[in-house]
Amino acid sequence: MNYWLVKSEPFVYSYDDLIEEGKTMWEGVRNYAARNHMRDMKLGDYVLFYHSRKGLEVVGVTKVVKEHYPDPTAEKGDWSVVEIEPYKRFNKPVTLKEIKAVDSLQDIALVRIGRLSVMPLPKEAFFKIMEMGETEL
Repeated sequence: MNYWLVKSEPFVYSYDDLIEEGKTMWEGVRNYAARNHMRDMKLGDYVLFYHSRKGLEVVGVTKVVKEHYPDPTAEKGDWSVVEIEPYKRFNKPVTLKEIKAVDSLQDIALVRIGRLSVMPLPKEAFFKIMEMGETEL
């Protein structure tokens, strides 16, 4: 099992939108590193959902329900999507400021590579953020 984090602007697509839809195709990623991370996602992997630009906080957990396949929204290029569904909303959103204040989280991509929209998380970091959000799997 692997652990991940995806970022979305809540005014474009929020965790509430995901809950309302029941699942979504995570499409439109046009960054090679993020695409490669999606290609490494496996069925059943847990994914933290982060609201970027507004809120700047982890708000919930999702699960990968379909592994990567070609992005049907791509007009050209070799792009991929995965499908995710909501798993659990955090009891307490965890802000980027709170994450940056924890020494053990300083090396995660969310802190080091701010623009990356899909990133792996070490298991320990994933569960530390879950703990900070007062949420259990």
